Amino acid sequence: MSGLEVGVTVVLLAFDDVPEHLFLVTSVEEDCVTGIALTGPLQGSYGEPPIELIKGIHPG
Repeated sequence: MSGLEVGVTVVLLAFDDVPEHLFLVTSVEEDCVTGIALTGPLQGSYGEPPIELIKGIHPG
């Protein structure tokens, strides 16, 4: 995905019972990103979502 780098905010697709939400990327790995959920029920939680869950880069 173009523009996917440390420090960007991405929009993650909904999964399980978690709605679409914003996620701050702290590292980009081969098959996932790591970082912190900025919105939604997981706000403030660390996560390692797979790259396939990224809907896109959040503008701004």
